[in-house]
Amino acid sequence: MFPIPPFCRPVLLLQLALALLPGLAGARALSAPAAHVDADGPYVFRTATGLQAQWVCGDHVIRRDLPAGNDGLVLAPECGYPHPLMIVPPGPAAVAQVPATPRIVALSDIHGQYALLVKLLRAHHVIDAENRWSLGDATLVVAGDVFDRGPQVTETFWLLYSLQQQAADAGGAVHFVLGNHETMVLYNDLRYVNPKYLQSAQLLGRSYPALYGPDSTIGQWLRTRPTLLRIGDTLFLHGGIAPENLDLVREMDRTNAGYRAALGAPREQVKAAPDSARLFDGKTSPIWYRGYFDGRMDTAQVQALLKQLGLQRIVVGHTSMPHISSFHGERIIAIDSSIKNGENGELLFIDNGTLSRGLLDGSRVPLAEGTMDEDD
Repeated sequence: MFPIPPFCRPVLLLQLALALLPGLAGARALSAPAAHVDADGPYVFRTATGLQAQWVCGDHVIRRDLPAGNDGLVLAPECGYPHPLMIVPPGPAAVAQVPATPRIVALSDIHGQYALLVKLLRAHHVIDAENRWSLGDATLVVAGDVFDRGPQVTETFWLLYSLQQQAADAGGAVHFVLGNHETMVLYNDLRYVNPKYLQSAQLLGRSYPALYGPDSTIGQWLRTRPTLLRIGDTLFLHGGIAPENLDLVREMDRTNAGYRAALGAPREQVKAAPDSARLFDGKTSPIWYRGYFDGRMDTAQVQALLKQLGLQRIVVGHTSMPHISSFHGERIIAIDSSIKNGENGELLFIDNGTLSRGLLDGSRVPLAEGTMDEDD
């Protein structure tokens, strides 16, 4: 194993201690750090004089100081994400309710499978051969869970960050909605983190959550993302809305602000505090709910819920399916197509209200009625 610098040893000791604490990490133990990191980065942090970009390339840390710029600056790659990046100042909190748009493409639960994501987006001309936006004025929605499991989390975040800029320039939009794994990593639940990133954190001298702290570019970006997103008459979120939580949709701006304020706060705090406990409940919260699929709600109850909220449909990730699936008469669309396994994945298309799914070979087929396959 690559020698651990003295200043990184406290990080390792903390991670090992967390893995041993009963009740904190549940049944799944924290993985040991990888022996080697071939390529990871960049991680971009705000400093007193500007910005600093950091990479891990062949177990070697590269740091590059950058001047502060009000209009953004271009960062050339070293390793990891292979394309130049336009680093822009942090923007305001994302708008959570936008008008209907003729074409929406959606997916979720990428879980670090960047190569598969790129293949899928290229197959449907969402991006071109250089991974640049090519869908014009259409909208892309990613319903959470970029973190954990797979080996290219960093690359995935930078791709979405870049596509959001490029889509806006073309009159389109890219929306990233927070999932439960975003909240888990930021409150230091590292059970599902790929061992590569535990080693990167050691080499960079930070805990893994601190690589996405409020002083980092992607950390700042995550802290502006919504958890609930309404486009026209369609609600996008990671888990789902339980019947007892209708007010969280009716007061969507307040709900999203609550999640943003809690990102990075200790797990025990957000699960116990009166103003955030409901947002992080592991059974009923918007980032965890599975009631559309596990028998807690039947079709009549789903129909009543949508009517009360003035919605045509709810689109969710989180509950893994073999393909994008329709439930309860196309009122619930499950878009976690098991990309996390690194073998296959699909896109949901909503074209002027007509739903279809895009396959990995670039073809489009009708939406299929869903059956339960596996859980996250």
